[in-house]
Amino acid sequence: MYFRPNIDAMAGYVPGEQPGTDRVVKLNTNENPYPCSPDVVEAIERAARAGLGRYPNPMGQPFRERAAEVLGVEPDWILCGNGSDDILTIVTRALVGEGDLLRLPYPSYILYKTLAELQNARAEEVPFESDWSLSEAFATGGDRLRLVFLPNPNSPSGTFVPPARILELAERLPCPLLVDEAYVDFAETNCMELVARCERIMVSRTLSKSYSLAGLRFGYLVAQPHLIEQFVKVKDSYNCDSLAVAGAAAALGDGAWLAENRAKILATRARLTDRVRKLGFKVVDSQANFVWATKEGTPLRPVFERLKQQRIYVRYMNYAGWGEGLRISVGTDEQIDAFLAEIERIVG
Repeated sequence: MYFRPNIDAMAGYVPGEQPGTDRVVKLNTNENPYPCSPDVVEAIERAARAGLGRYPNPMGQPFRERAAEVLGVEPDWILCGNGSDDILTIVTRALVGEGDLLRLPYPSYILYKTLAELQNARAEEVPFESDWSLSEAFATGGDRLRLVFLPNPNSPSGTFVPPARILELAERLPCPLLVDEAYVDFAETNCMELVARCERIMVSRTLSKSYSLAGLRFGYLVAQPHLIEQFVKVKDSYNCDSLAVAGAAAALGDGAWLAENRAKILATRARLTDRVRKLGFKVVDSQANFVWATKEGTPLRPVFERLKQQRIYVRYMNYAGWGEGLRISVGTDEQIDAFLAEIERIVG
């Protein structure tokens, strides 16, 4: 009786399972299996030694300046967040009010719908086409349409919408389009240059995946400065701590580490895709650090449960109208070998 009716009625977002032990093969939440850049650890240690008694820079300015150099924009085009989920929350709170409409593709990141529910807003799910492309309906207007989310690459499919198509759709929309590039470092290209070409396009990114920093909680948004200025009004005063800002700036500055890590992930992704297809699964080509595997005629919930019994964690998902599948994160070669050996015993 104490809560707003929409809060009482909603189910809430449920994160991927985090088993309380390291003695598992964990391929369920798209974490990077490799250690982060040594530069990150050194930067965090320096920041800690410098003292933590004072509040951090409220805008995360050291990161903004480093990111501006890397991305080729000015610092005032960048907003820092406590993970990219914080960025998504800030943008939703700033743009979407009670009774407004937030649009998202389906199936995609389920947090988007939760963010709409928190605002007591409406969430409109526009289905992908069968080839994971976007239909014309994605760019139509709508009564009180205030914001559109587009994960690119998408989860759970790992598929990618070309930037030219995104620009075409954005120019027809009556509201901002946030391109969620959480996995984009594993893709062939990105939408960053579109931000300057169309004020309605914003790009969010995270350091959780490609930089092996899921435990650090750091993400950022790139948008035109007059939009950033408004989002700053909504964010928490000090939403990024000194250690996270220092570590994130160091991570973004180590391009050699990123290139090496990316190459390892892509090589393992190709091997995983090939082997799972040979077991009779349908696997759409992925541009992320995971693959989406379906198998017609084979119930996958029991496969998921048997893997879990062997302490191998993948993500089971079942989408109305699309069916069920297993989303398998790209782990180390050793982890993937353990997964492949076990799933071969189950379905082979």
